[in-house]
Amino acid sequence: MYKYILDVAGGINWMALFALMTFLFVFVTSIILVFRKNNDHINHMASLPLEEDQN
Repeated sequence: MYKYILDVAGGINWMALFALMTFLFVFVTSIILVFRKNNDHINHMASLPLEEDQN
């Protein structure tokens, strides 16, 4: 059925469709990973350049 729908849509390049699906997968995965990060870790990494050396 999907093949029929894409065939009727006319001239959809399979490489363009594959590139779009790959982009969407990477984008959605990165968004999920960003929102699952621990806020304490993010705040620690953000303040690293501002901390005094302990040596």
